[in-house]
Amino acid sequence: MTSSFKWAVTRIILTTIYLFAGWLLFTGSTAPRSLLMGAGFSFLIALTTFKLFIDDDEAARRTLLPRVHWLLFYAILVFYKVYVASFQTAFAVLWGKYYPRVVHFRTRLNSDIARSVIAGSITLTPGTITLELTEDHLVVHWLNASTTHSRFAGNIIKGSFEKLLKRVWV
Repeated sequence: MTSSFKWAVTRIILTTIYLFAGWLLFTGSTAPRSLLMGAGFSFLIALTTFKLFIDDDEAARRTLLPRVHWLLFYAILVFYKVYVASFQTAFAVLWGKYYPRVVHFRTRLNSDIARSVIAGSITLTPGTITLELTEDHLVVHWLNASTTHSRFAGNIIKGSFEKLLKRVWV
């Protein structure tokens, strides 16, 4: 067996697992018939579309599978940041002391999944919206900008998100 064939089989298996997890999430059923249908359809879809889900050049296992314990810490961090930012944004809007800016900065995350997660987390946090994500470059609308310098703005906005995501997807 060639390495490209092994990688294609691995991509099919991983795509099947991801699709089946989505099936379980959306159906919420653990009936044997539902599980068999979900596994079968996930496998069939994975056979035909695995090239769309996982690129040829994403051969590193760690970029595809997160470290679950760090992912749980990340979820707790996101909930905390959303909670704190909601009060900060509400007070800034109520008192009229906000300074909206569009800031550009780079992320040092290597995985496409990790970049998508940080962009979603920034958007989820009140007061910030990710406008564009291209490769390692983020464009963010920041409601209460304290600086327009790209590196400092990036450190403030993505700070602890990026540090923890580096541990989730190495």
